[in-house]
Amino acid sequence: MNYTTQMNAAKKGIITPEMKIVAAKEKMNIEELKTLIAQGKVVIPANKYHTCINVNGIGSMLKTKINVNLGTSRDWKDLDMELKKANDAVNMGVESIMDLSSYGDTQKFRRKLTKECPAIIGTVPIYDAVVYYHKPLKEITARQWIDIVEMHARDGVDFMTIHVGINKNTAQRFKENKRLTNIVSRGGSIIFAWMEMTGQENPFYEYYDEILDICQKYDVTMSLGDACRPGSIEDAGDISQIEELVTLGELTKRAWQKDVQVIVEGPGHMALNQIEANIKIQQTICQGAPFYVLGPLVTDIAPGYDHITAAIGGALAAANGAAFLCYVTPAEHLRLPDLNDVKEGIIASKIAAHAADIAKGIKGAKDLDYQMSCARKNLDWEKMFELAIDPKKARTYRQQAKPEKEDTCSMCGNFCAIKNMNRILNGEIVNIYDE
Repeated sequence: MNYTTQMNAAKKGIITPEMKIVAAKEKMNIEELKTLIAQGKVVIPANKYHTCINVNGIGSMLKTKINVNLGTSRDWKDLDMELKKANDAVNMGVESIMDLSSYGDTQKFRRKLTKECPAIIGTVPIYDAVVYYHKPLKEITARQWIDIVEMHARDGVDFMTIHVGINKNTAQRFKENKRLTNIVSRGGSIIFAWMEMTGQENPFYEYYDEILDICQKYDVTMSLGDACRPGSIEDAGDISQIEELVTLGELTKRAWQKDVQVIVEGPGHMALNQIEANIKIQQTICQGAPFYVLGPLVTDIAPGYDHITAAIGGALAAANGAAFLCYVTPAEHLRLPDLNDVKEGIIASKIAAHAADIAKGIKGAKDLDYQMSCARKNLDWEKMFELAIDPKKARTYRQQAKPEKEDTCSMCGNFCAIKNMNRILNGEIVNIYDE
């Protein structure tokens, strides 16, 4: 290849095989796509060593993509279960999977994903360093943090969350401006604690150029982690969040200078009325780099239902320009999600993403909705099930309360407005009560 990354190819005017695939999926002119990649407004995360990948593009002018978090923890060590979650997510059409494993043989699991899983694979090297080195946090050296980044790149990871925006300056600003919920990012809290204990600069910030060289070598997309994302609506939009975002904007430019693709991560918990402004600020500061959001969760009081609070915020965020939604499950804030939690989280995120794509006017976004409306007008139940985001659940609901007459449902029966309008417009008599 006479290019290093997808961005480098685009800047040189080269159309890569991955660009052709994405252009076809998005029904987009390939020259337009190439320009957006060269500008950093679209990324195609595709590590050169992840050869089984089903390529997808991420950008606000493309269909909104969904990421699923999974991985082992000290209290939940079942790798087979995590692989089942990954397979289920792929079968449900999710574009990306992040391995957040924090216990066990993390490299074995990661390599299995990049060898067998067609989804975009992301990781957080900060977590893995703590597991890999098996020693107290304070004793991990700056060099060892960077070595883990290269290990993940060699293992075929397509994008990495690097908590580089929380340097000594942003950390000091955080300490001077107290928050209700402090730092809720796991990676952010780890690197903040390391800086406090060692007195050293964040190694990901200090050696950022070396990390960019690694990303360029393997074509790993940099996901700039938001260590200071708000963990409550009380902290949303505060000085710490905005201070870090400004730093991430500067780091985005530096990555682009080396032709490294960039995603910028965002909140977090945030009230509905702040979301649009937050997206617009990010787009300005980071010059249109794709925005990757966790939710946002629009209220703090719904444990057990946070897939809903996240879907509400995610739909609004994506409609205003966020490109990438990290799913949230009903288990958020409570425990590691099980298989059903994963499914519920994916469904909620898919609804949010699809609703946003309709609002943004993405080409073809309304096609399935039009077909569903036609099926409803025609009372074609099998077609409705076929088009549903979750066909099994839709079919089960109907079977659990079968109507007296197959052309209606148990809610309306003979009062069915669609049935009666179809008949009256066809010149038939509508009696309702004595039918």
